[in-house]
Amino acid sequence: MLEKALQGNKAYWGWIATLLAFIGVGFGCYMYQLNQGLAITGLSRDVSWGLYIGQLTYMVGIAASAVMLVLPYYLHNYKAFGKLVIFGEFLAVSAVVVCLLFVIVDLGQPQRLLNVILHPTPSSVLFWDMVVLNGYLFLNIIIGWSVLHAVKKGVPPANWLKFLIYLSIPWAVSIHTVTAFLYAGLPGRYFWLDSLLAASFLASAFAAGPSLLLLILFVVRRVANLEIPKEAIQTMAKIITYAWTINVFMVGLKIFTIYYSQHPGKMLGFDYLYFGYEDYTQMVPWMWNFVFLALVALALLIHPGTRNNQTTLTIALVMVFVAGWIDKGLALVIGGFVPNPFKVYTEYWPTIPEVFITIGVYAIGLLILTILYKVALSVQEEST
Repeated sequence: MLEKALQGNKAYWGWIATLLAFIGVGFGCYMYQLNQGLAITGLSRDVSWGLYIGQLTYMVGIAASAVMLVLPYYLHNYKAFGKLVIFGEFLAVSAVVVCLLFVIVDLGQPQRLLNVILHPTPSSVLFWDMVVLNGYLFLNIIIGWSVLHAVKKGVPPANWLKFLIYLSIPWAVSIHTVTAFLYAGLPGRYFWLDSLLAASFLASAFAAGPSLLLLILFVVRRVANLEIPKEAIQTMAKIITYAWTINVFMVGLKIFTIYYSQHPGKMLGFDYLYFGYEDYTQMVPWMWNFVFLALVALALLIHPGTRNNQTTLTIALVMVFVAGWIDKGLALVIGGFVPNPFKVYTEYWPTIPEVFITIGVYAIGLLILTILYKVALSVQEEST
């Protein structure tokens, strides 16, 4: 079926060429980083994780969000999601690949990844993060490709596939839970020392992930005439609304707990992010943009009139995705490192090579997603 990805119009090949150009630039910057080391990034002794790990954290949530389509369709027989589930699973595949690539580029010597396999340490959360991420990747590849093959032949999926589908539901929850444990298991970082961190990760993921999927499907509908049932759009919009409401509520809980208790360690991180400290204020505009986007998106999603309107719904989806990225893909990592446990402020900002490497990784993910979606669309068109 992969041969269908080799068929397309000029716009399709132009898009592929654009992605390949970004991949080329990103790969060149990565070769420079591999030669010079992580000194070319904005990382330092005090800030050892940055843009790469932030994107890993956020994209794990995007990958986990596929369960928001899988669960209603396979467990509750919700037919409106019938033709859309495959797109959610393929988005999960590309998102997990992006996650794994960000792990690679974050390492000064990527061959050290082999140590996790050659010298497994089950007591380490990193070991289990490798297990759940790779397991979820293979689950979605097998499920998505097998279902698509069944659609092409016009037969029901094999019975053995149901076990993997049911297994993928708790597995989706596990990948973001284990990722949260990577942060929450570091007692010296008060900003991350939160028992609700995994729950807030999942709430954010179940809003931002479906938001991205809907936005992509809207684009696919325009360029490939994909039919998206109105009922499916509204159901996904409601799922996003519930998840985003819970996420905003959890942010409020954290703020109340920290400032009402006047916990000094936790207050330092939030003070830096939202108000700055002396001349260290580079994150303040980002965080207040997060607050604005989060609240406006919530208002647009809660009101039935704006949620049912295509234009205002699209605006809300973009706001949710961007706000989720600011919160989990940027502020989460920086807030945990600045200030350090000795109250020393060492600000971090990614360098130009770091940004281009990040863009290159995302371009690889989009290339994989484009190929998988092209195959899925072609098979669905032939089966109708």
